Amino acid sequence: MAKLTKNQKLALAKYDKDATYTLADATRIVKDITTTKFDASVDIDVRLGVDPRKANQMVRGIVTLPHGTGKTIKVLVLCTPEKEEEAKAAGADYVGLDEYIQKIKEGWTDVDVIITMPSIMPKVGALGRILGPRGLMPNPKTGTVTMEVGKAVQEVKAGKIDFKVDKFGIIHAGIGKVSFEQEQLIENAKELLATIVKLKPSSAKGTYVKSVFMSSTMSPGVRIDEKSVK
Repeated sequence: MAKLTKNQKLALAKYDKDATYTLADATRIVKDITTTKFDASVDIDVRLGVDPRKANQMVRGIVTLPHGTGKTIKVLVLCTPEKEEEAKAAGADYVGLDEYIQKIKEGWTDVDVIITMPSIMPKVGALGRILGPRGLMPNPKTGTVTMEVGKAVQEVKAGKIDFKVDKFGIIHAGIGKVSFEQEQLIENAKELLATIVKLKPSSAKGTYVKSVFMSSTMSPGVRIDEKSVK
């Protein structure tokens, strides 16, 4: 077993790792125990009582966090020429089509989100082996395949995120930065958790939300009382 660092020992001394806390208390603790020199991300991990192997129990959704993610999101819009100005005006970092498709084929993926149009998807689909493993493949369900490319760019820049349960039944999502005010993190967390609860599959039996943990980039996890988020 790896030895705990001095900072890890100090963090664990500030709360009971076996206890559960209200969302407000957990947020305060995570801010208090984070000692990184950089502005760490704050994450939520939700273990669900679903079987992701079954299509009717897959939980996936999108949510716009009231206070954004705190991250600078780099957006690429793959579109036809008549949509380029709309995308640029909305704040897209990169706009074009064939030249960017070629760059991606050559290994360039230095973006966080790719937005495109339905008519362009046949070209984008050919990039699946590159974009898929990196979570960059545009998808109509997440609003990244649309004719309203400008609106899509604005939503992403404003803090819209998509989330998906993994093969272990866990949803992992970032809800902000440690530098955020406590209330901002609480409101972002509530918005995410409320959305997850609304997406409960009708085929899921038993306890839906099994556990909720909050942590920062390098902090231990703090368990949130599941009852406080329902």
